[in-house]
Formats: sequence, structure tokens, C-alpha cells
Amino acid sequence: MTDDFISEDDLRTFEGFLKYQGIDAKALSDDEREAWQDIFEDGAARVAATPKVGLMKLRPVAGEQKYAVAIRDGSDLWLTFWIRCSPKGDIYLFYPRSDRTVDAHASYHRSGDFHQKSYGREFAPTKRQRPDQNFKGAEHLGAYTGHGGRKIGAVCDPAAFTDVAIVETGILGPRHGAVVVDLVEPGTQPTVDVVGEIVSRHVFDRPGRPSVVITITR
Repeated sequence: MTDDFISEDDLRTFEGFLKYQGIDAKALSDDEREAWQDIFEDGAARVAATPKVGLMKLRPVAGEQKYAVAIRDGSDLWLTFWIRCSPKGDIYLFYPRSDRTVDAHASYHRSGDFHQKSYGREFAPTKRQRPDQNFKGAEHLGAYTGHGGRKIGAVCDPAAFTDVAIVETGILGPRHGAVVVDLVEPGTQPTVDVVGEIVSRHVFDRPGRPSVVITITR
């Protein structure tokens, strides 16, 4: 773990909260410190009142693949990101969240349409090649940051997924680390240069379809 890594435990303290905001605590006046303290306590109260996700009940679907990214924290395994590949060819990328009204996800449809979506609104739509047996080269599906383990409380059950990319603590956090997702022709490498150090790369092959590549960066 690097010295500047901000963990979920850090965010439970006022000093860690200021570090996350990029604020020098020593440079604050008494009034500024009091104002930031109020903001910190208000946020901590909202977090405490937010229910944890718990164990997600993901029903098995014939012909579907599900790939998870999970943070190993001692004996706990926390789901922080997951991908669903439907039998029809659509691909969905999710963060586990207890507030379903947010519904933040990305989707790459069998038509080749790719977009992000949250609160029922679509944004950043692009037209890509179809993710079918004729897929060539690679398509970059994004680098996803802002990860939580115990704070979100989404328990990862490996049996619910086709495969799981397990990440040790100190790599993916509220500010640091990323889950980078690419779709590639089998035998092909992602073409987008990632930011930061590559910790691990996981290639999930799918018969007759482009492979899903998950790269974990520090």
C-alpha cells in the first residue's frame, strides 16, 4: 500500500476526509475548520444511515456470463464492480449500490451502441462495432474509479459469477486505483494505454464472442 492511499477507514476520520478533499489541515483557520467539520459530520451521518447492499441475489441465466471484481479484506470478499454478458450479446457494467434510483451503469448493446447511464438519463453515447463473432481488434469500455468495500457492504459470492478477479486491499479505494474494461478479439491485447501501474490483468474468453479483459491499476 502506498503512503498516499486513502482507505475507507481514513474517510471515517476528519483528518482522512480533509486529505481526500485535498485540504491542508494546518492551513485552515478556526472558522474554516469548524465549517469543514460540519460538512464531515453531515456526510458521516448520511453514510451511517445508508443501508449496506449485503449479499446480492443474482439468478443464473442460461448462456449468460457474469464477471466480478472483488476486494479481499481479511476473510471478507467485497464486490466492487461486476459485468453481465447476456446470451443475446449485450454487455452491462455495474457498481453495486444500495440506492437503486441511481442505477449507474454502462452498456454495450449487440447493435454496437455504447453509453453510460444514471438516474434514468443516458449520456456519452457512441456507435461501436457489434460485439459478435465478427468483432475485430479492441473496444475500450472505460476506466472505473471510486471503489468501496465495507462501506458499500456488497458481499461477493464467487458461486454467483462465472469468474472473479480478486484484488487485495490497498489498491482500489475511494480515490485510488481503477477497474479498466476492454472488449477484445480473442488473442488480441487492449489498445488503450492505462494510467498508473498495472497490478493484474484478467482475460475472460467467451466462445463465439469477443473476450472481456479487466485490468486492475494502482
